[in-house]
Amino acid sequence: MVLVWHGVQIPTPAKTEVLWCSSSRRQHQIPTGPVRVGDAAVLPLSTVRDLGIYVDADVTMRAHVTATVRVCFAALRQIRSVRRSVTHDALLTLLRSLVITKLDFGGSALTGVSGSLMQRLQSVLNAAARLVFSARRSEHTTLLLRELHWLKVPEKIQYRLCVLTLRCLHGTAPSYLAETLHLTTEVNARSRLRSASASTPIVPSTRRSTLGDRAFPVAAARAWNNLPASVRSAQSFAGFRQQLKTFLFALCYGHTD
Repeated sequence: MVLVWHGVQIPTPAKTEVLWCSSSRRQHQIPTGPVRVGDAAVLPLSTVRDLGIYVDADVTMRAHVTATVRVCFAALRQIRSVRRSVTHDALLTLLRSLVITKLDFGGSALTGVSGSLMQRLQSVLNAAARLVFSARRSEHTTLLLRELHWLKVPEKIQYRLCVLTLRCLHGTAPSYLAETLHLTTEVNARSRLRSASASTPIVPSTRRSTLGDRAFPVAAARAWNNLPASVRSAQSFAGFRQQLKTFLFALCYGHTD
């Protein structure tokens, strides 16, 4: 179990939140009494919001997904009310600004969430695609998403994670993330291995796939190492993003001529 709190330098009950984090199987072991933080006694919460991302005590990200889906569908209802009054380009701009950006926010933190939560996020993207083409709710959205050149939610999360990994490897990401990644070339025991010449991140070993595999050093290293060498070796940040989306788009919908 992990205890997390955030607030001001001088903790007060009104500005300090405490969250005990553990797996769902150990939730019954989480203390329910107040936690002493400085001179304040603060009751633990089941969910806290930090930098716009909701974190649950069981680290499922259910609260964040629920809040994201609620806000996105509210925006979709507003956009639908003016659908006939705007041009196609204006409609796409509204969807990108009010829906897609919210869906993408904190995407790398959603790595490894359950299939049911992933499907809830995908339902937002499906509804947006149907709105663009005035399609019925029963209509399948794969062709619509492909026409819009939108990645599906799992690939969108993968895209965000890989871009963040690139920033870590190039030293432009926050140090608390960049310092968790270690390249094969940095380990003496692997210096003679062929894999070391590729300078790929080392995937740390984990005990629990439900939590450990979702940790940034593990998820980021696996996502990066699974990319084709041609994508990883892109000469510029813009080139990497373009090649990455092309690769993930092919995973979503198959190769196109």
